Amino acid sequence: MTKGKQQKDVELKEVELTEVTPKTGNEYPPSYEEATADYEEMQAQFSWDDLAVRRIFIRKVYAILMVQLFVTVAIVALFTFCAPVKYYIQVHRELYMCSYMMFFVTYIALNCCGEQIRRQFPWNLILLAIFTLSLAFMMGFVSSFCNTKSVVVCLGITAVVCMSVTLFSFQTKIDFTSYQGTLFILTLVLVYCCIILLIAIPFGYLPWLQAIYAVIGAILFTLFLALDTQLLIGNKRYAISPEEYVFATLTLYLDIVYLFRFLLLCFGGGRD
Repeated sequence: MTKGKQQKDVELKEVELTEVTPKTGNEYPPSYEEATADYEEMQAQFSWDDLAVRRIFIRKVYAILMVQLFVTVAIVALFTFCAPVKYYIQVHRELYMCSYMMFFVTYIALNCCGEQIRRQFPWNLILLAIFTLSLAFMMGFVSSFCNTKSVVVCLGITAVVCMSVTLFSFQTKIDFTSYQGTLFILTLVLVYCCIILLIAIPFGYLPWLQAIYAVIGAILFTLFLALDTQLLIGNKRYAISPEEYVFATLTLYLDIVYLFRFLLLCFGGGRD
């Protein structure tokens, strides 16, 4: 009797187990196909959202950059074509050092103080405005000592080169962001040429050394412009965060201004 009763209890438990856990498909964990069914749709949504944010970021950077370039060209034109302003600037050369100090302080603040200053509105835009005015004043001061036609030619060459490099960086498959080591080596070469030039100037003017220095500088900042443009676009190996619109504008503006400066060093020797 005991053995039959135990067997009957086992059969009842099996029946209860089958009744509690029916094979309806809701009680079992989902399969891999079911779990990843919406993955492609979610990934497409995330990619679309990221692309939309990147486009807004690019438009914001280029809008600020256009204002910076407009102010810079206006100041350069004022210092180059307006004779009283040109004479006043050339007589009071201490203004150049004041503008250089403002440029240096704002540049260090915007580069080294990311969370505190660079991402804090409106201080980031205020410092960027001071930085732009100081660097534009410096370029206007340098342009006032050069031939007027040479300044116009260098402005035109800079505009053409910047447009060409920007369009090329948007379309090309070449990843300039992976060649940062090469650009660092070229920067060291430029620094060594500058040091040699400073040492050689007191012993005599060396136009060929200055020409080499200017050509290397123009090529280097053209490559930097391509690199920073691709960092802005964000479709290569490295990209800049959309939160860093001030830093992105700062780097592009510096590339363009220094390209103009080295072109002026190449073709702007000689005064009116």
